[in-house]
Amino acid sequence: MAKPTISFEFFPPKDRQGESRLWAAMMNLRSIAPDFISVTYGAGGSTRDSTIEITTHITERTGIPTVAHLTCVGSTQEEVGQILTRYRDAGIKSILALRGDPAGGPSSEWVHTPGGLDHADELVALAAEFGDFTIGVAAFPDGHPASKGNFDQDITVLLRKEELGASFATTQFFFDVNKWSALVRRLKDRGSELPIIPGILPISSVKQIVRMAQLGGTPIPDDIHARFLEIESDDLAVKALGVELATALCRELLDAGAPGLHFYTMNSSTATREIWENLGLKS
Repeated sequence: MAKPTISFEFFPPKDRQGESRLWAAMMNLRSIAPDFISVTYGAGGSTRDSTIEITTHITERTGIPTVAHLTCVGSTQEEVGQILTRYRDAGIKSILALRGDPAGGPSSEWVHTPGGLDHADELVALAAEFGDFTIGVAAFPDGHPASKGNFDQDITVLLRKEELGASFATTQFFFDVNKWSALVRRLKDRGSELPIIPGILPISSVKQIVRMAQLGGTPIPDDIHARFLEIESDDLAVKALGVELATALCRELLDAGAPGLHFYTMNSSTATREIWENLGLKS
């Protein structure tokens, strides 16, 4: 079996302090030699320019392969093409093609941009026309919020993205290895060869995880929620439990054949490094 890939996701900082924290975390994780680093957009494309800048700097300063997020939000097709050109000129070879969230968040109504794109598969097709990018997409073990429980629709959408040029997917965070396994199995049953890299979010704050779960449509299992509520006022205990649960999930995923692990770092290195060490993945 091939060695699993390890990758990290960061978001563009809002100020100088956040920028210092980002680079400190990134340099601390650099010794792990990740297979790639990805950089997100904010809701409504609010950090688009920062994403382009940060992704370019990561490529220049670390030499680590980077995956730049690209969304349909607030951009015309011509502007998306210009962004792809900027990425290509900066030496970025991979993108994550997403519809993206409206300015009000995932539950807000989608607003069409005149001359723009409305779906991630259109973005995949446009990026594939450039010919030089490895294209990733998003997958949702608990179902995409917009599909309202229609998991077959989610599978059909992923198959369409693969047909148009996507070559891998990273998932929204989740808590149950069986959800990932079911997604992979149903894709394979329909002829897909798309590697599905599970997304891992080490919980460090109860309020944070509740909000992110609400926004992304990820249900928090009652037993896990109860364990965190018992220690909610003890920050160190919350972080320790978050690492413990994420480590256990990673082990289950690797045993189930996951091709890699994609960590949502929240621009911090501590929990991710602890999990990596717990798993014994040192090269």
